[in-house]
Amino acid sequence: MDAMLKPQNIDQYISGFSGPVCEMLQQMRAIIGKAAPEAEEVISYGMPAFRCSGALVYFAAFKNHIGFYPTSSGIRNFTDGLKAYKTSKGAVQFPLGQPLPAALITKIVKFRVRENQEKALLKKAAKTPPSRKTGKTA
Repeated sequence: MDAMLKPQNIDQYISGFSGPVCEMLQQMRAIIGKAAPEAEEVISYGMPAFRCSGALVYFAAFKNHIGFYPTSSGIRNFTDGLKAYKTSKGAVQFPLGQPLPAALITKIVKFRVRENQEKALLKKAAKTPPSRKTGKTA
Protein backbone atom coordinates (compact mmCIF):
# COMPACT_ATOMS: atom_id res chain seq x y z
CA MET A 1 0.00 0.00 0.00
CA ASP A 2 1.24 3.47 -0.87
CA ALA A 3 2.35 5.49 2.16
CA MET A 4 -0.07 8.23 1.10
CA LEU A 5 -3.00 5.80 1.48
CA LYS A 6 -2.07 4.50 4.91
CA PRO A 7 -4.37 5.84 7.62
CA GLN A 8 -2.79 8.31 10.00
CA ASN A 9 -5.44 7.85 12.70
CA ILE A 10 -8.41 5.66 13.58
CA ASP A 11 -10.91 8.07 11.99
CA GLN A 12 -9.14 7.71 8.65
CA TYR A 13 -8.98 3.92 9.01
CA ILE A 14 -12.70 3.60 9.75
CA SER A 15 -13.64 6.04 6.98
CA GLY A 16 -12.20 3.55 4.49
CA PHE A 17 -15.14 1.21 5.19
CA SER A 18 -18.89 1.51 4.82
CA GLY A 19 -22.10 -0.09 6.01
CA PRO A 20 -22.02 -2.82 8.64
CA VAL A 21 -18.21 -3.04 8.65
CA CYS A 22 -17.91 0.67 9.42
CA GLU A 23 -20.53 0.32 12.17
CA MET A 24 -18.73 -2.64 13.75
CA LEU A 25 -15.40 -0.80 13.67
CA GLN A 26 -17.02 2.21 15.36
CA GLN A 27 -18.57 -0.08 17.98
CA MET A 28 -15.23 -1.80 18.62
CA ARG A 29 -13.53 1.58 19.04
CA ALA A 30 -16.25 2.76 21.45
CA ILE A 31 -16.15 -0.44 23.52
CA ILE A 32 -12.37 -0.28 23.88
CA GLY A 33 -12.40 3.47 24.57
CA LYS A 34 -15.00 3.07 27.31
CA ALA A 35 -13.11 0.14 28.90
CA ALA A 36 -9.80 2.01 28.80
CA PRO A 37 -10.57 5.75 28.83
CA GLU A 38 -6.95 6.60 29.67
CA ALA A 39 -5.63 4.74 26.62
CA GLU A 40 -4.23 6.58 23.61
CA GLU A 41 -5.55 5.85 20.12
CA VAL A 42 -2.86 5.11 17.54
CA ILE A 43 -2.31 3.36 14.24
CA SER A 44 0.21 0.56 14.62
CA TYR A 45 1.08 -2.06 12.01
CA GLY A 46 -1.49 -0.29 9.81
CA MET A 47 -4.31 -1.11 12.26
CA PRO A 48 -6.25 0.86 14.85
CA ALA A 49 -4.67 0.30 18.24
CA PHE A 50 -4.83 1.54 21.80
CA ARG A 51 -1.82 2.12 24.03
CA CYS A 52 -1.75 2.32 27.79
CA SER A 53 1.61 1.69 29.43
CA GLY A 54 2.54 -0.01 26.17
CA ALA A 55 0.55 -1.72 23.42
CA LEU A 56 -2.89 -2.64 24.72
CA VAL A 57 -5.08 -4.03 21.90
CA TYR A 58 -5.44 -3.77 18.13
CA PHE A 59 -8.39 -4.33 15.80
CA ALA A 60 -8.95 -4.43 12.05
CA ALA A 61 -11.55 -5.19 9.39
CA PHE A 62 -11.31 -8.16 7.08
CA LYS A 63 -13.54 -9.67 4.40
CA ASN A 64 -15.58 -11.83 6.79
CA HIS A 65 -14.69 -10.64 10.27
CA ILE A 66 -13.38 -7.98 12.61
CA GLY A 67 -10.03 -9.06 14.00
CA PHE A 68 -9.31 -8.26 17.65
CA TYR A 69 -5.75 -8.58 18.91
CA PRO A 70 -5.46 -8.43 22.71
CA THR A 71 -2.06 -10.22 22.71
CA SER A 72 -1.61 -13.84 23.73
CA SER A 73 -2.41 -13.20 27.40
CA GLY A 74 -5.73 -11.61 26.45
CA ILE A 75 -6.66 -14.76 24.55
CA ARG A 76 -5.20 -17.22 27.06
CA ASN A 77 -7.03 -15.71 30.04
CA PHE A 78 -10.46 -15.67 28.34
CA THR A 79 -10.54 -18.98 26.49
CA ASP A 80 -13.92 -19.96 27.95
CA GLY A 81 -15.60 -16.77 26.76
CA LEU A 82 -13.98 -17.03 23.35
CA LYS A 83 -15.06 -20.61 22.55
CA ALA A 84 -17.72 -19.40 20.09
CA TYR A 85 -15.09 -17.59 17.98
CA LYS A 86 -12.12 -18.54 15.84
CA THR A 87 -8.98 -17.71 17.79
CA SER A 88 -5.24 -17.99 17.44
CA LYS A 89 -2.41 -17.30 19.88
CA GLY A 90 -3.03 -13.55 19.98
CA ALA A 91 -6.18 -12.92 17.96
CA VAL A 92 -9.90 -13.52 17.80
CA GLN A 93 -12.24 -13.19 14.82
CA PHE A 94 -15.68 -11.66 15.35
CA PRO A 95 -17.79 -12.57 12.28
CA LEU A 96 -19.39 -9.76 10.32
CA GLY A 97 -23.14 -9.66 10.72
CA GLN A 98 -23.05 -10.86 14.32
CA PRO A 99 -23.15 -8.52 17.32
CA LEU A 100 -19.83 -7.81 18.96
CA PRO A 101 -19.59 -9.35 22.45
CA ALA A 102 -19.22 -5.99 24.20
CA ALA A 103 -19.07 -7.37 27.74
CA LEU A 104 -16.35 -9.87 26.81
CA ILE A 105 -14.31 -7.29 24.90
CA THR A 106 -14.61 -4.94 27.89
CA LYS A 107 -13.33 -7.62 30.29
CA ILE A 108 -10.39 -8.42 28.03
CA VAL A 109 -9.45 -4.75 27.60
CA LYS A 110 -9.64 -4.08 31.35
CA PHE A 111 -7.51 -7.17 31.96
CA ARG A 112 -4.92 -5.89 29.47
CA VAL A 113 -4.89 -2.43 31.14
CA ARG A 114 -4.17 -4.02 34.53
CA GLU A 115 -1.56 -6.30 33.01
CA ASN A 116 0.26 -3.42 31.31
CA GLN A 117 0.11 -1.26 34.44
CA GLU A 118 1.53 -4.09 36.57
CA LYS A 119 4.35 -4.66 34.05
CA ALA A 120 5.12 -0.92 34.03
CA LEU A 121 5.28 -0.84 37.85
CA LEU A 122 7.60 -3.87 37.92
CA LYS A 123 9.81 -2.31 35.27
CA LYS A 124 9.94 0.97 37.19
CA ALA A 125 10.75 -0.84 40.44
CA ALA A 126 13.56 -2.74 38.72
CA LYS A 127 15.09 0.53 37.50
CA THR A 128 14.81 2.30 40.87
CA PRO A 129 18.14 2.03 42.68
CA PRO A 130 18.00 0.80 46.25
CA SER A 131 18.14 3.58 48.84
CA ARG A 132 21.64 4.48 49.91
CA LYS A 133 22.74 4.16 53.45
CA THR A 134 23.77 7.46 54.98
CA GLY A 135 26.83 6.04 56.68
CA LYS A 136 25.53 7.15 60.05
CA THR A 137 25.18 4.58 62.75
CA ALA A 138 22.36 4.53 65.23
